[in-house]
Amino acid sequence: MKKNILKLSLAVFILGLSCVCAWSIEPVSDKLFQVALLQSLMQGEYDGVITVGELKNYGDTGIGTFKGVNGEMIVLDGIVYRAIWDGSVEIAPDSETVPFSNVTFFDADIKAEHVNAESSSELKSILNSIVRKHGRNQFYMAKVTGLFPSILVRSELEQKEPYKPLNDALKTDQREFTYSDIKGTIVALYCPDYMDGLNSAGWHLHFISEDKQKGGHVLDLKVQDSVLELDIISEFAMIVPNRDSFNNKSLEKDLKKEIEQVEGK
Repeated sequence: MKKNILKLSLAVFILGLSCVCAWSIEPVSDKLFQVALLQSLMQGEYDGVITVGELKNYGDTGIGTFKGVNGEMIVLDGIVYRAIWDGSVEIAPDSETVPFSNVTFFDADIKAEHVNAESSSELKSILNSIVRKHGRNQFYMAKVTGLFPSILVRSELEQKEPYKPLNDALKTDQREFTYSDIKGTIVALYCPDYMDGLNSAGWHLHFISEDKQKGGHVLDLKVQDSVLELDIISEFAMIVPNRDSFNNKSLEKDLKKEIEQVEGK
């Protein structure tokens, strides 16, 4: 199957003031790779675009889902995990296909320790304060590792054709799980406001436990004494499917309300 590749490079230079007060320029190598559009996934475009094995060539950290929205994807340290409908976690096979994902090769540019938050909203506020300081129009991939006194996550049942829109599917097929006093890592993606037509602006959080047995899309949380790491990303590349089901979709639709419902906002 032929694939159309849409690649947008944001040429951004990082300026630093040296000890002799001269400006120096450092090269930027980070890139965020996206599979398809959140807007197409929202409209039921659940068939895979590339395989898990291929996805690993573009990043070792990220989030996404699988064909048929069969679980929540957490990519951590080069391993692609699937949090399935019962809340358990498995390693996704390389042959599995991916309808939507964002990954990067993680390189921490910012690190903070002993971070506490009483809710997902508070954690996002902490992350947003860092974004405002370092540039709200960049992309960010974050990892938050620590003890979670409580965390509410979700996954969903695998969808079968004919596919329903995602917000309709989750009304009946979403499954939620609350865990207490659990150690683990949140993998979080930040997209700038101008990505609204291709993704969802703001933060999107997925969780995996330290023992890699539990996980899912984060709906709420409490976290204590966590280590927060962020990768600032200044390049973006996207691949989209070349098939009738995708090409005939009305991707200009305003789906903000539906996306907020899916995100649990």
